[in-house]
Amino acid sequence: MSEKLLRPREACERLGVSYSTLRRWIEAGYVKAIRTVGGKHRVPESEVRRILESRAKETRAVAYARVSSSDRREDLVWCVEP
Repeated sequence: MSEKLLRPREACERLGVSYSTLRRWIEAGYVKAIRTVGGKHRVPESEVRRILESRAKETRAVAYARVSSSDRREDLVWCVEP
């Protein structure tokens, strides 16, 4: 039995990314896609599952802080936790 191949827009919907992001990922080799005889990309369902599983394992946090002037810069406390 062969694996289901998704059109790029279907893969984008499942991954929650834009088409241009998916295209960059394919070109960079992050996503393994199959090219049809007509030159169109198809993304194996297993690739979408792999990406979703890897995302579930990673946690990211971003913080932004600013001060009113450069002489208040020392008021910021720099802390980086692994």
